[in-house]
Amino acid sequence: STDESDEFYEFTAADYYRLLGTKKEDKQLKTRKLREAEEAARRPKVTKAVIRVRFPDNHTLEMPFQSSEKLQSLLDILTKVVAHPGIPFYLYTTPPKKQIKDFSVDFHSAGFIPGAIVYFSYNLPKGVDEAAASSGPYLQEEIMALKGLDIIPEPVEPARSAPEPVTTAPAATAPPQEPKSAGKKPAKPKWLKL
Repeated sequence: STDESDEFYEFTAADYYRLLGTKKEDKQLKTRKLREAEEAARRPKVTKAVIRVRFPDNHTLEMPFQSSEKLQSLLDILTKVVAHPGIPFYLYTTPPKKQIKDFSVDFHSAGFIPGAIVYFSYNLPKGVDEAAASSGPYLQEEIMALKGLDIIPEPVEPARSAPEPVTTAPAATAPPQEPKSAGKKPAKPKWLKL
């Protein structure tokens, strides 16, 4: 019987990577239905997506959507509010610049929950003068007239904040604790002898 050297029993980096590789292989295979069910269970409780569309003239159009709505609904709204609906356009996210091509997915699957900034650009052929399309505002005059106005969603939020004063009542007991902690801040610790 031969005795092994002490080095044989030491845990090396190679041993660690070998164990890590076997753990990756031990992962269970799952059916598509099971994976989709787990993904649905992991979906966040946030059901609202706030999408901001930024135009080249630095105007931003903010719209709320349900997370289960399709991206096509964003495209439909933009065709209604754009000043030149006849000119083809595309939407993209950045960084890195990634053009949105599949409008059949919902906002959650696209990764736009709880919100996202989407950029707008005209899809002009190379022969067309870009200055003609971007000479005026990108949005219709009716939409530009709404700039700076608080629209209907604002009154809804204060109605939701009505229960908050009830929750602030327990917080009223917290301030007496704060003076205690403020009183415990001496100039120097008791154990420090100078």
